[in-house]
Amino acid sequence: MINNKPLVNKYYMTEVDSFEDSIYCHHAMMGEPQITEHTHNKGQFLYTEGGMVFLKTAHKSFYLPARHYIWIPAGTTHSIHPSSPEVVMRNLYFPKFDTDTAFFDKINIYPVNDLLIELIMFSNRWEGNIFATEEPKYTIAKASKLLLPELSETELPLALPYPKNDKLKEIVKFLENKIQENISFTKIAQQFDVSERTLARLFKKELNMSFIQYYTILRMLTALKLLLDDKISVNEVALRVGYSSLPTFSNTFNKIIGVRPSEYIKNKNLLL
Repeated sequence: MINNKPLVNKYYMTEVDSFEDSIYCHHAMMGEPQITEHTHNKGQFLYTEGGMVFLKTAHKSFYLPARHYIWIPAGTTHSIHPSSPEVVMRNLYFPKFDTDTAFFDKINIYPVNDLLIELIMFSNRWEGNIFATEEPKYTIAKASKLLLPELSETELPLALPYPKNDKLKEIVKFLENKIQENISFTKIAQQFDVSERTLARLFKKELNMSFIQYYTILRMLTALKLLLDDKISVNEVALRVGYSSLPTFSNTFNKIIGVRPSEYIKNKNLLL
């Protein structure tokens, strides 16, 4: 245990699918630097507190900040990398229901509202399998899943795809290393001796987004990580990701993350 909180039992993952129709609940502090690549036959609701969780699939890296959740469809191979071993993960694993919609077929990150917070905290009293014969526990847990499409209208673009093109890999690495600079599209094209038209096509074809979309998300995801450090001010974080204007940084952060930087700092440890 750390700070009187139970640690993730790595063996629980083999228990998740031990009963096809059960709902499985697991709340714990990570205690380890990562959970290696694995998959489940059930869909996973993952909510995090006290830091960020980086979740990697075959095609993308997802950045899950505090007071947000990620839905991971059944059969999705993924690994989990917390920003620190003290990050708390709250998991609910659901079987497929006849009422499931297309919402549950794709992996995405969403902000959490007050109602969902209450449901998450109510589930904190449960651990392990919940069977249909256990009422009202099962109905309450099932309702949590049924409500997700209604409570999760805003998908947040907190993921970056992996480039396959060698030139684009170099460009992405350059952007990561020069994150403190405000780099223009024209400068990138000149730096890597490629026409702007070709570069625009490359970003769209490889990453399914424009240069400015990718670059903005990269800067905001970097800001998320920096904001975990209580010693760094919001203004300093803005400068470190290439924004000389704090209002511009704050507005962009709000547009991508769904809250302003000051709100994110205030809420990151809300439920601990």
